[in-house]
Amino acid sequence: MSSLQIGLIVAGVLLVAGVLAYNGWQERRYRRSVDVSGSGDRTFVAPGSGERVEPTLSAQGGGAAAPVTLPTGGRSDAESAEEARPATIRLAARTSAATNPGGAAEAPGPDHEIECIIALQPVEPVTAGALAAGLHARIGKPLRWFGRPDSRSDWRQLGSDTPGRYAEVIACMLLADRNGAASRAQIETFARVIGEIAPTLPAAFAPPDVNREADRAETLDRLCADLDVQIGLTVQKPDPGSIPGTRLRGVAEAAGFRLAPAGRFEFVSEETGAVLYALQNQRPEPFTVESLRLASTSGVVLLLDVARVGEPARAFDQMKLAAKRMALTLGGELVDDNRRPLDDAALALIREQVQSAADALRAVHIEPGSARALALFGA
Repeated sequence: MSSLQIGLIVAGVLLVAGVLAYNGWQERRYRRSVDVSGSGDRTFVAPGSGERVEPTLSAQGGGAAAPVTLPTGGRSDAESAEEARPATIRLAARTSAATNPGGAAEAPGPDHEIECIIALQPVEPVTAGALAAGLHARIGKPLRWFGRPDSRSDWRQLGSDTPGRYAEVIACMLLADRNGAASRAQIETFARVIGEIAPTLPAAFAPPDVNREADRAETLDRLCADLDVQIGLTVQKPDPGSIPGTRLRGVAEAAGFRLAPAGRFEFVSEETGAVLYALQNQRPEPFTVESLRLASTSGVVLLLDVARVGEPARAFDQMKLAAKRMALTLGGELVDDNRRPLDDAALALIREQVQSAADALRAVHIEPGSARALALFGA
């Protein structure tokens, strides 16, 4: 073999090695910072390690840790599948009149940051009835339809019996909720539904980029998994005692709770009608009128869903007082998930964590208790 041939072979090996090294560097760089931004000023930047965060909020400086429950199901499953690239999204601020349920009603409208949106341009203005097939479509993620008579008017959310005619129509599908991210199959189905409706109007439309929307959905879901915090305070009856269901129901209703179809008691704000916090069985069995009449329980958990409540720290203060009174009335102890007593110092640390969780949501323009938060942190 000549020296020229040997030189060519060596050069080829070095070239291949160089390409592999460059590709590896590019992949590591991509994993550290992912930009899946859409149109306009949306910016998706990646913060944090992307590692699975265990369901605890540690209190700095010692003391008891806040008992925190992360939702089970699709969102947690999706997060644990993360060979995932680290992902933090900063959503654009919304300009609606209000985002807090404690204030004025939020102006309805499409949310380009969290929804896949398809616009239709009818040849002639159409009624909501002409969109019936889309209004009643079931894809696995919430759908919303909006219309307006002209480009100068506000969007109006459409139902089957909404009056009027609309020159512009848009269909919106939520990209992520607590069941996980919208899948490519769901996005394709959404586009197919619109594609079947458009010729019947008739209307022009542009189908979405399915891969891009699926990437947006997965990134948004990872963000929400990192910010999804529920705080639980347990009222525990010391062994071997138990709380009779009839007694529990009487105490709960006297404290303002009402039994809900979901199998738990809920405390509802008189001003807004929003659920501020809930009272559920410490055991996995739901509460029903029948079970409360016949059975007893060793304890109950008062639960605050931070993302779904306006002014979470204030709601925690109310829940804390309700938990203390309930423990006193039922002859129980206020404890954390490890059955450690919660004193005032520990409760103060938990409140700080509630405030931190609320601030983290606001930092990415998800106001706790807003329409955006209720959509992203709904089942």
